[in-house]
Amino acid sequence: MPLRTVFLRTYSKLWTAAVAVCLATLVLAALFLHDSFRLTALSDVIQCLLLFSGSMSIIPHIVTSRGRLRLFWTFIEIGITFWFTYQLFWTYHEIWLRTPVPDLCAADIVLFLHIVPLMAALALRPHAQEDEYAARLRRLDFALMMVWWAYLYVLIVIPWQYVVADVPAYGANLNSLYLIEKLAFLGALLLAWKDSKGGWKTFYASLFGASFIYAASSYIANWALSRHSYYSGSLYDIPLAVSMAWITVIGLRTREREPQTGIPSTSTSHGVWLARLGMIAAFSLPLFAAWALLDTAQPAPIRSFRVLLTLGAALLMGVMVFVRQRLLDGELLRLLSHSRESLDNLKRLQAQITEAEKLASIGQLVGGVTHELNNPITAMLGYSDLLLTTPLNPEQHELAARIGQHVRRTKSLVASLLSFARQGPAAMASVDLKTLLRTAVKLSQPQWQALNIEVRSELSPEPLIVQGDSNQLLQVCIQIMNDALYAVGQSSKGALIVTAEKKDGLAILNISEAAGSSAEAGKKEEGRKDQTISGLGLSACRGILQQHHGQILWQQNVNSGFTIRIEIPFTPPAPTEKSPVTGVPVMWQPQPFA
Repeated sequence: MPLRTVFLRTYSKLWTAAVAVCLATLVLAALFLHDSFRLTALSDVIQCLLLFSGSMSIIPHIVTSRGRLRLFWTFIEIGITFWFTYQLFWTYHEIWLRTPVPDLCAADIVLFLHIVPLMAALALRPHAQEDEYAARLRRLDFALMMVWWAYLYVLIVIPWQYVVADVPAYGANLNSLYLIEKLAFLGALLLAWKDSKGGWKTFYASLFGASFIYAASSYIANWALSRHSYYSGSLYDIPLAVSMAWITVIGLRTREREPQTGIPSTSTSHGVWLARLGMIAAFSLPLFAAWALLDTAQPAPIRSFRVLLTLGAALLMGVMVFVRQRLLDGELLRLLSHSRESLDNLKRLQAQITEAEKLASIGQLVGGVTHELNNPITAMLGYSDLLLTTPLNPEQHELAARIGQHVRRTKSLVASLLSFARQGPAAMASVDLKTLLRTAVKLSQPQWQALNIEVRSELSPEPLIVQGDSNQLLQVCIQIMNDALYAVGQSSKGALIVTAEKKDGLAILNISEAAGSSAEAGKKEEGRKDQTISGLGLSACRGILQQHHGQILWQQNVNSGFTIRIEIPFTPPAPTEKSPVTGVPVMWQPQPFA
């Protein structure tokens, strides 16, 4: 077990033991000490220490958590801090001033409001996946509910404190409203416990237990106070101290779990209910205003105060509702834009799937057709070659050679068609383009010898390395050679120059018609232009080169024939390595094509 884990566990046990000692001291004092200043001071100090301990036990969770979970623990900390602040105020009066806490206490609102952040924390639902309800809208709903609870306190309790001082009415209204708030919090805890799993279920159960004991002990203490049997440090304070100590145990023993990541939940029911509660709170203001006006049993100053308060609260909450609506409109527009984008993507995907199905059908058809065409084309090529071996006059020999040339051209087109139909992803590896080009020139030798075309290869011995599929690139080289031979053979006897070079990070292959080799060069297109080659065989080549991030261009030159240019990104050769045996540098060798 890591040393840090051992230290934290030991530290947690010592902290829990210290809390238990404080609680045991309070129990012993309540059992054996009579009502006195010493008992009051001991009880108040221990309760302050227990609440301070509970507040400090929450801080590590705030520091180590993120996002929604951090906000959850922050709300818990604010609630406990409010409670601790009220206990300090109580201790200040009973120990420092040595006077009872006044019946009309201004700090009562702090005790009342300490439950509101706890309810806000529960509304965050850290145990559940984040839904599509906007976080800004959720926070605004929380603020709306907090303003509403503060409004209720000022509406129902404050008038009997500052407008018309009435201690019994003040106490009765405060206790009734505080009880309603605690019941609402306990109900929210039950819902959160029911909706959670694992460690979160344990956490909510513990928090419910501490809150229930606190609510019950508060009710019992008020009952004892009304019978004049309550005093600070009495047995009535023991359940209250237990609930305070339980907060520390929750903070130390809870092993929180981050909300699950992944695809957000599409359910927005939680956010909808929050919005509904906010709307109910806003629409309740006119009802409270009507109640304040129609309740003639209340003094006129209190009715006037409540009406003015309701008007102010209505203005504030109206502004919050307006801001919320603006945020909601923005969120709806964002969702609408996202939906449109998703629909467009779906349409494009559907079109691509349809096109892929069409291409698959065409590929099957082409495969069958080309297989049937290969047999007669092979027979025609054989007969044309046999015809050239027979005694023929020069004109007949030239016609027989042209027949063979066109048959080879047709065979090449059929092979390209089949390759285009079966074209798949390239198997990338390091390939030497010069080696492939030499191989293509060698394989096409029977064709250019039959046409009396001279082919000159001006290739240096250094490799020209690219990343690609050797079979596909060899197919491109053979196809380009056949097309070039066909173009030269259309006019008269001629010559081709095959070169390869590296320039600007590109491996460049050029197959050019030698200058002045064509008798009809002057009849060719004047000027100079670059264009992408079209045609069935070259379309297949273009598709292969696109997979290799390359391109193929046709360049027509005045009085110097054409140039077919292939460009592919160049791959630098790997650095030389030392032989493990001799220490002699081992030169990189290109991978041979299959």
